[in-house]
Amino acid sequence: MPQSAPMKTNDARFTFEAAGEAGLPPLVFLHGIGGAARAWRTQLEAFGERYRAVAWDMPGYGGSSPLARVSIATLAEALQDFLSDIGAVKPILVGHSIGGMIVQQWLVNNPRSAGAVVLAQTSPAFGKADGDWQKSFVEARLGPLDRGESMASLAPTLVSELVGADPDPDGMELARDCMASVPEASYRACMLALLGFDQRQALKDIKVPTLVLSGSKDKNAPAPMMAKMASFIPSANYVELDGAGHLVNLERPLAFNAALDQFLKMIPTEATAS
Repeated sequence: MPQSAPMKTNDARFTFEAAGEAGLPPLVFLHGIGGAARAWRTQLEAFGERYRAVAWDMPGYGGSSPLARVSIATLAEALQDFLSDIGAVKPILVGHSIGGMIVQQWLVNNPRSAGAVVLAQTSPAFGKADGDWQKSFVEARLGPLDRGESMASLAPTLVSELVGADPDPDGMELARDCMASVPEASYRACMLALLGFDQRQALKDIKVPTLVLSGSKDKNAPAPMMAKMASFIPSANYVELDGAGHLVNLERPLAFNAALDQFLKMIPTEATAS
């Protein structure tokens, strides 16, 4: 079972939740902008018998220290610091949404350091910082905060807009709780960090086993875009979960776990050997 209370790294920079014994292969989960380490509790429980399953609180979330400057690059640097702090060698990284962007950025500087990666409901690019679509996207999410709403008041609507058909009720309760608890400053900083992100040219250089996982009803990371993304990654496995939206691990935890489990069983043992 996952820890009932968040743990801290030795330098106290990061909080995280974990399950599984030290010495097992590290399986590290990275949440999205509206998430938290606890969003992965079902996965920690499911995989803690075979892996040292760990979910971080991204900088500025939970008890993790915020960064002085937030960008995908600085978040990737923080990820490397976190992995070093917990002693994760050849980790399998599971990145959801912005977590998947962080993984892509991290791979640029650490191309062979992962045992495998899962890019879940994410994108290789967010386009131009001054693009009309990008401006509209950010305005739709930050505008209500500018007009006096709070993360707690926005959470039910934000979550409902992200999910697909018939989401798991317990997962939705956890999703709303995570979203409501995100510090407004961190939410704003991470939204702005998306602007201009572009790792499309780096996809061909991903050399580790990769699962690209989409939801057929995801409006933020549409399945056709993710299928195209997978086509540029050598030997990537692409899986689309029918009916799921953007929060697959919470909406359809059993389907998410099954897809992840099938992928993990395909990874050569030597890929995760330290």
